[in-house]
Amino acid sequence: MKTEDVLKPVIHQAIRDGYRLIDSATVYRNEEVLGKILQEIFNDPSYGVARQDVFITSKLSVNDSLERFGLDYFDLYLIHWPGTAKKKLGDPINQENRMGSYRALEQLYHEGKVRHIGVSNYTARHLEHLMENCEIKPHVHQFELHPRLVQQDILQLCAKHQIQVQAYSSLGEGKLLEDEAVMDISQSRNVAQVLLSWAVQHGWAVIPKSSSPDRVCSNAKTLELSDEDMQRLDAIHRLETRRYCWDPTDVF
Repeated sequence: MKTEDVLKPVIHQAIRDGYRLIDSATVYRNEEVLGKILQEIFNDPSYGVARQDVFITSKLSVNDSLERFGLDYFDLYLIHWPGTAKKKLGDPINQENRMGSYRALEQLYHEGKVRHIGVSNYTARHLEHLMENCEIKPHVHQFELHPRLVQQDILQLCAKHQIQVQAYSSLGEGKLLEDEAVMDISQSRNVAQVLLSWAVQHGWAVIPKSSSPDRVCSNAKTLELSDEDMQRLDAIHRLETRRYCWDPTDVF
């Protein structure tokens, strides 16, 4: 979602429904329009929402992103991908560039331009190397996480180092809404709400996206899942694992 006519009704609805986290990235090419929409909201007393009330995340180039958003700081900034553009996945320069980028984030954290730092799409191997070499541990790790893809090695590392897990693609790019196993567990309940509630009950942050204001409103409503529901959802990936987004497994 990049254009103002698509984003504006969605963001306005999200803020009215209580959403207080905005996730973007330079590659999404929507930072400038998001910044414009958010400034309108901050300046509109009917919302009762100020800059400090909204947690804003972006990825890639901090200073450029701040300028596009029209902000003085980000609440969270992430390294978006463990690899390097136009380099082969197995090139050792990927590891060197990752650490260089993370040290730059650490410096920006010290300067107050970012209040939290983290990573995205790191495997357990990438995360272990980072923990061995960083000054400031990542506050957040954002990666694909849903009942068809439960990466226990990453989850265990995040728990060990007290890194907040942030799940993306919680709905499997929409495909999990028609997954027979998920639908069987959901029964008459809203499938998206079941999937998001599963993650929330595990203590993981979620960042659902939609171009529909109505679905934005619906996704804000979580359910109380039973222990049996949770156990059945937890077991789905053991029968068949599916990845719907980027695969960083082979990045050096």
